[in-house]
Amino acid sequence: MITRKRLATGACALLVALTAALLPTSASADEPTAKESPKVELVLDVSGSMRAKDIDGKSRMSAAKQAFNEVLDAVPEEVRLGIRTLGADYPGNDRKRGCKDTRQLYPVGPLDRTEAKTAVATLAPTGWTPIGPALLGAADDLGEDGATKRIVLITDGEDTCAPLDPCQVAREIAAKGIHLVIDTLGLVPDAKTRQQLTCIAEATGGTYTSIHRTDELSRRVRQLVDRAADPVVTPVATEGTRQCADAPQLKPGLYTDRETFGEHRWYKVDLLPGQELRASVSVSADRAVNNDYGVLLRAVTKYGREIVRGAEAGDGRTDVISTGLRYPKPEAEDADEDGDGKPAAETVCLQVSNSFSAPPAVKTTPGMPIELTVDVVDGPASASDVASFGLGRGWWLLGALVLAGFLAGLIWGWLSRWRFAVWRTH
Repeated sequence: MITRKRLATGACALLVALTAALLPTSASADEPTAKESPKVELVLDVSGSMRAKDIDGKSRMSAAKQAFNEVLDAVPEEVRLGIRTLGADYPGNDRKRGCKDTRQLYPVGPLDRTEAKTAVATLAPTGWTPIGPALLGAADDLGEDGATKRIVLITDGEDTCAPLDPCQVAREIAAKGIHLVIDTLGLVPDAKTRQQLTCIAEATGGTYTSIHRTDELSRRVRQLVDRAADPVVTPVATEGTRQCADAPQLKPGLYTDRETFGEHRWYKVDLLPGQELRASVSVSADRAVNNDYGVLLRAVTKYGREIVRGAEAGDGRTDVISTGLRYPKPEAEDADEDGDGKPAAETVCLQVSNSFSAPPAVKTTPGMPIELTVDVVDGPASASDVASFGLGRGWWLLGALVLAGFLAGLIWGWLSRWRFAVWRTH
């Protein structure tokens, strides 16, 4: 009897468990809500000036269409993308009508690549350049929810619908606190266009890029769309000094600063034995500069000895120039220890320099914006994991080539002597 009761109790418990598993459960208040998909709207200038044929021998409009097709093929699945145009419909001279000429070509949402490409293919350069109204329309298209939002503005000229200043429009959008970033791309821009697009981007924490080739446009738009899908890192403002001794102490992260033409700026990073320092710097030429310039990033000991450097040169074809370096600090057998018994950290001084120059009419203040990335990771497990005189594991290949050359020389010499001996006997 007792056994039967236990079996009946166990069967009831099993039935209750199965029923509970099959019934839908309500979400707990502590459970995180699903993350909203990031949103991107591409805003394309279709004004009459887009007919100019100065990008890879074809019109700016043709270059934009080709870039859009490549970008649409590579949009991440989680991104909700839309397209808005400006200057695409009204060809007349009525300013009032021309400054309202902006519309959403493709709604923000899951992407149908064929439909989006078909919509872009119908565009033809037409009218005005109402950048301010287009930005307001794009902000409304993206909404004010908690999703990450990004506008990518592609234009070849400054706004033609003042007094609605697009830079002020960007500031008003930023003031709403809706997590919306505006990136601007200038197609073969002049000085006024560069200045206006830089102002729009800086107002919302975005970036400005000058475009002169189709592949540059395609690559940059893809980068910005991909960036929308990644976690956003907010840069920390810092201020470098003229010498390492009083430089700010930086931890791993992303930093922004400004540097005047030809200036040297210093920062400090602490590095423990067995760690590797990775640093990179980008300098944006946010005004007209002379061709032929460079950026230098050096890692130096606090006593002034250079450890490693990274350098990059430019020729005026781009507005951003970057370089980087790596410094692995090896484990020391007899490492010095501080008062807590821990290995002593080495202070590494980072020097950022540039060789930009500008025409006499260009203001040199404030300095150009720089972006400095600092990361400290675990160092390589063995010496073979780091570069040796710039070759790294290439030493193995170099050794194999030397050995192969030596053996080939021996064989060729032996064959030559054998042929000579055969020739003499005959």
